[in-house]
Amino acid sequence: MYLVFEYMEHDLAGLSASSKINFTEPQIKCYMQQLFCGLEHCHSRGILHRDIKGSNLLIDNNGVLKVGDFGLATLFQPDQNQPLTSRVVTLWYRAPELLLGATEYGVAIDLWSAGCILAELFAGKPIMPGRTEVEQMHKIFKLCGSPSEEYWMKSKLPHAASFKPQRPYRRRVAETFKDFPSSALALIDVLLATEPEQRGTAASALKSEFFTTKPFPFDPSSLPKYPPSKEFDAKLQEEEARRKKLKLVLLLFKKKIKKKKLECSECGIVILSPYTYLLILILILFCTTGFFLRHFHHIPNKSRIHCSGPLVPPGGNMEDMLKEHERQIQEAVRKARIDKTRPKKNYYYHGQQ
Repeated sequence: MYLVFEYMEHDLAGLSASSKINFTEPQIKCYMQQLFCGLEHCHSRGILHRDIKGSNLLIDNNGVLKVGDFGLATLFQPDQNQPLTSRVVTLWYRAPELLLGATEYGVAIDLWSAGCILAELFAGKPIMPGRTEVEQMHKIFKLCGSPSEEYWMKSKLPHAASFKPQRPYRRRVAETFKDFPSSALALIDVLLATEPEQRGTAASALKSEFFTTKPFPFDPSSLPKYPPSKEFDAKLQEEEARRKKLKLVLLLFKKKIKKKKLECSECGIVILSPYTYLLILILILFCTTGFFLRHFHHIPNKSRIHCSGPLVPPGGNMEDMLKEHERQIQEAVRKARIDKTRPKKNYYYHGQQ
């Protein structure tokens, strides 16, 4: 069986990543209005998307936004007793209750993701780009504050004992996004509530002042036309820019070597100044660290860091978990550098390599 869909020229992540595109407030309202309409349609029919993010929001040249990739979607009922998996939603857009291991949840997880996207469109970059679940939880607490004591007591989530901070975090959404339009900030503040029941619904979001006050959302057909742009294209452009930057660094490095090198008159060995050795070290760190971060998943299994859950047993605290997480990443980086600089052995058997 073949499924054929209409071609969508863009996704929201690709458009927002372009340095040549600056979204206006009416344009952002237009995209978000269509997103909430799509979520309201799904939720009213008992469907959770469970992976709302920019690359799954497809846009055509007529400005029409459609929610794509229902690979993690599921049917739900508010009164259902069947547990759901918490291993859903891309990390940067994952609601705190999922990070805490919740198996009973509802529409609030999609609304959290929508709130992250709304803030991202105004900020021009992802607002909570965590590398692991531990770091993601920490970023959420730093921005949105930690849940109330009552929530910790009644939720009884699997990872609550490990993630609960020793001291409460203060909510900083308003001061972090103080330059956003007031109506947008008010909606973001609701959607990024750490307690799920406070996020409302997609229908209530559509009735918020953000959509009912000036400037009003654009009509999709009046939106600007852009060249095809998807998240994959943006990543290719970033990689090309990185290669050009590295090429420039190497060129400058070669010029420095020519200026700084000295040759021993007796043995002919090239001697470099301490300043040049420092440049060599910086270049090695620049190359190996970038390689490691881009190819983290290629580390052998025996040395791979698994971050699918808390890094300490229940009874620990958030600060200790974050320190341990950072220590393990630094240790992995150090090992990767050593492995990269270690000369490979060549073995010869009967004259053959």
